[in-house]
Amino acid sequence: MKQPNRVKAAMRAGRKAYGYNLSFPSPWVIDILGKLDFDFVFIDGEHGPFGLDKLEDVCRTAERHNVTTIARVPDIGSSTILRYLDRGIMGILGPHIATEVDARQLVRACYFGPLGERSFGANRGTDYNAAIADKAAYYRKANEQMLVCALLEDVAVLDNLDAILSVPGIDLYSIGPNDFAQSLGYPGQPDHPEVVKTMQEITPGARADRRGRPADRRRKPGSGLARTLRSFTAPTRRAGWGRYRLPVADRERRAQRHGRDAKEDRHRARR
Repeated sequence: MKQPNRVKAAMRAGRKAYGYNLSFPSPWVIDILGKLDFDFVFIDGEHGPFGLDKLEDVCRTAERHNVTTIARVPDIGSSTILRYLDRGIMGILGPHIATEVDARQLVRACYFGPLGERSFGANRGTDYNAAIADKAAYYRKANEQMLVCALLEDVAVLDNLDAILSVPGIDLYSIGPNDFAQSLGYPGQPDHPEVVKTMQEITPGARADRRGRPADRRRKPGSGLARTLRSFTAPTRRAGWGRYRLPVADRERRAQRHGRDAKEDRHRARR
């Protein structure tokens, strides 16, 4: 592996990981923001115009700045996810995880055996198969650095949440409010009270501690997986955990607050 996954390192250390969204292929944006020492860049491969060649350029630039690349893929097919991993992507967000079958497919596509069935090819995502003395050890290390995230955005999640959460190998969960609202019958209304209420009902289950068993929705929020979620995403004004509203805004708010405080101090001093 070229470098450790900074998001997984943050999770293990119990701290937040900071990053930003990239909805179009631009190595230049990553180059500029590389000066700010972000942990990750989130690449929207489901909705953004990312061809495989551009995706590889983005990964190459991010690695130069020690920034972990995470991508939302167009679908959870093994061949689709493999093309992203082969470019050098170190984290996958699988869309429309609505059943246990979906969750298991996501895991199967992201990990080498024995956790999954990821194929090995001689490309930049696997160091071009160069100077790998112990391939079994390489597989283990690759699995340790792999970040797997599930996007819950379908009404079927309501019946399958515990089964989804019981699948080992998924690190993070997020609710996609727009598609979820549409699936509930409220297209274009992610702030509809019924949508908000339903997402609030899902969130405690997704935050629960999963230690090889289905989530206990009676568990107090803030335990187990909730800490993991905080280390990667920030809560939104909508219910639950939104579609990667990244904590970069926290820095901006703190800077603005500091600016206001300083202005008020100067005003008081003049008085």
